[in-house]
Amino acid sequence: MRFGLFIPQGWRLDLVDIPPAEQWQVMRGLAQYADDGPWDSVWVYDHFHTVPVPTDEATHEAWSLMSAYAAVTSRVKLGQMCTAMGYRNPAYLAKVAATADVISGGRVQMGIGGGWYQHEWEAYGYGFPSAGERLGRLDEGVQIMRDAWRAGRATLDGRYYQVKDAIVAPKPLQDGGPPLWIAGGGEKVTLKIAAKYAQYTNFTAEPEGFRHKSEVLASHCRDVGTDFDAIVRSANLNSILATTEDEVRDRVERIRARQSAKADPAAVDGMLATATSPDSASGTPEQVVERLTRLRDLGCDYAILYFPEAAYDRSGIDLFAREVIPALS
Repeated sequence: MRFGLFIPQGWRLDLVDIPPAEQWQVMRGLAQYADDGPWDSVWVYDHFHTVPVPTDEATHEAWSLMSAYAAVTSRVKLGQMCTAMGYRNPAYLAKVAATADVISGGRVQMGIGGGWYQHEWEAYGYGFPSAGERLGRLDEGVQIMRDAWRAGRATLDGRYYQVKDAIVAPKPLQDGGPPLWIAGGGEKVTLKIAAKYAQYTNFTAEPEGFRHKSEVLASHCRDVGTDFDAIVRSANLNSILATTEDEVRDRVERIRARQSAKADPAAVDGMLATATSPDSASGTPEQVVERLTRLRDLGCDYAILYFPEAAYDRSGIDLFAREVIPALS
């Protein structure tokens, strides 16, 4: 099992009380810390407005961070979970990703999905198309990016996108372009798109849900003639880790107090409930190893961890690296 680490960027109220002028230093330091550790990759979210509700707290833009991390790290892969296809023209996005890949020496991953956060879609003037249109744009956009990365040019007269001999030079350093992580568990469309194009998928960490989504993906792979076993299946997990359950509860309370000062406490409680659910990677190391072992046995080969307190306290990440990763790698 390989492991990725989310770097706080403000989206989940995880840079609260850190002055904006100091936030990049915090993010850069964590990325370099991961680069020196056992982590295979670092990740950011592609969002503009905070959760659980929009606030005026900082949310740093994903692809700007990709290029920045490319310049200040040397080993870890660099991903977004996940880029919303509708936020950028796909030929332009292919160009951005290719440039970041060159800066990184060939380490960029392309996490891509249909997008879901209606408030920011509408606030930024993108409207909020139907799920069918968002997924149609995802399918066409992936085709454009793959062609651009492989041939250096892309042409598509699609239903949603029209590009004519769009030049992407330089091409990415990675042969065929950055690996595609198709994110989402929609069974009729999203997982079919993943079966056609993905090197990685990303869906629920709930064990029975993960098993079921894997079966659906395998069926789509048979239908479209691709190799199910060649697709790495991944999941995102929240982690609040400590040596005792009492300390875990103390950490949760500190996080709750910090975030509730900026957003509705009931909404914060809802977000923290997912961070401490039975399907999370929260608890003691022994508890987390047991949960992740079950997920690994179901075919999850990659886990991406989000630590809500990372910007303030790295001890939970240290504990995970010291006691959880070696037990599962």
